[in-house]
Amino acid sequence: MEFIDLKTQYARYKTDIDARMAAVMAHGRFVMGPEVAEAETALARDIGVKHALTVASGTVSLEIALRALGIGAGDEVVTVPFTWISSAEVISLVGARPVFVDIEPDSYNLDPDRLEAAITPRTRAILPVNLFGQAADYERIGAIAARHGLPVIEDAAQSYGAERHGRKSCALSVVGSTSFFPAKPLGCYGDGGALFTDDDALAEKMKAIRTHGGVRRHHHPLLGLNGRFDTLQAAVILAKLPHFADEVAARDRVGARYSERLAGVVGTPAVMPGNTHVYAQYTIRVPNRDAVGAALKAEGIPTAIYYPTCLHEQPVFAGCGNHLGDFPVSEQAAKEVISLPMHPFLEERDQDRIVDVVRRAVSTGQ
Repeated sequence: MEFIDLKTQYARYKTDIDARMAAVMAHGRFVMGPEVAEAETALARDIGVKHALTVASGTVSLEIALRALGIGAGDEVVTVPFTWISSAEVISLVGARPVFVDIEPDSYNLDPDRLEAAITPRTRAILPVNLFGQAADYERIGAIAARHGLPVIEDAAQSYGAERHGRKSCALSVVGSTSFFPAKPLGCYGDGGALFTDDDALAEKMKAIRTHGGVRRHHHPLLGLNGRFDTLQAAVILAKLPHFADEVAARDRVGARYSERLAGVVGTPAVMPGNTHVYAQYTIRVPNRDAVGAALKAEGIPTAIYYPTCLHEQPVFAGCGNHLGDFPVSEQAAKEVISLPMHPFLEERDQDRIVDVVRRAVSTGQ
């Protein structure tokens, strides 16, 4: 059984994917070829913003956004401690300091009730993370940010395809960032990512930073990096994008069926009011996580834990001054979450088998 079934996906779209990749091999423009601009146009249209900028990875996209907003040494950026390290790593990479705010217990996203207390005169941006496939509360976060004159960067690495009150994830703040890592809801066949904005000036600045800070060849007014998206990966995205709406609908069905069958047995994902959920991971909460994971493994069912250690517990962030116990909601989630196989092609018989093992493991406490 596959945790994320990229093999079936490729088999279904093989003709389209192979044709797109063969076209790149034929024209030979492997860096910034025509498929890159074509993908950016298609992605901007899909999200409903003026500008989409493809980049080398979801991590690079966040770093470019921070650099374009002028964030650097001595600044602070507010984010969450329960996420993949990229969300805070990039803050330190531009010279700023990550300031952590605890999460909501149901959504796993930044808790707006705790946000304002974390803002200081050194705060330059807020970087919420849409964990597991649904958006944070950008209305409340945005209102707090506006009172303090702060931009909000939407980390939508796991939520491409989700919506909040009818607006697409990646379009919920001044700049949205996503990842096309193969395991993401919309993935390529390597690293990749994108940035989204309606701000013309910000788009131009991010575009320059992506290519060594250059606005034209041999002219570099900004400090940039090599953040380009490979043409072959753009071709993969172009082949997959026409099928993506159907995959999102399938994810919704699979996620809803899991939640229906596991209700009252484990903590199932809560879809927050106004949200749709793309279940980048289908994550449950159980007090006996190790036993449940072992029971599933014994039956040949793969699982994953996102994330067993909070960022404030990581040695690299020891200098931020946080301690165990500072973020109790995040710390408790890190002890209890486990993710089950989740993809658009998961068959009901396999899902039933997974559910039966989970129910049995929870009921026996083993």
